[in-house]
Amino acid sequence: MIEKEDKIVLVCTHAADNIEKATFPFVMANAALAMDTKAVVVLQGAGVYLAKKGYTDNLLQQPGFDSVKKLMETFFELGGEMHVCVPCIKSRNIAESELLDGARPTAGGAVVAECLSAAAVLTY
Repeated sequence: MIEKEDKIVLVCTHAADNIEKATFPFVMANAALAMDTKAVVVLQGAGVYLAKKGYTDNLLQQPGFDSVKKLMETFFELGGEMHVCVPCIKSRNIAESELLDGARPTAGGAVVAECLSAAAVLTY
């Protein structure tokens, strides 16, 4: 049995295709981190584009929120962990060397382990 941690896992499956759904995981993760709760963002599907260096530089901003770029900077500054789906980046021809510092290429088993040990898992 995997022991539960004071942790939330947020799965993000969107980028420019749905900026609102790309924004929320980082808003929620930053709120958790500010509450001294470990936050892990898992990027899957189109969400993996967010981990590509330079991708968020010109991304549209969801009204009422900081830009995804700013939210991600804060996320990393507060100690958030980002896991990026390896098959998803491969299918989009994104090399691991193109990922942001701090973005960890991750396979399915590691994501399952993160989810099983979390107090909550949210998907956007």
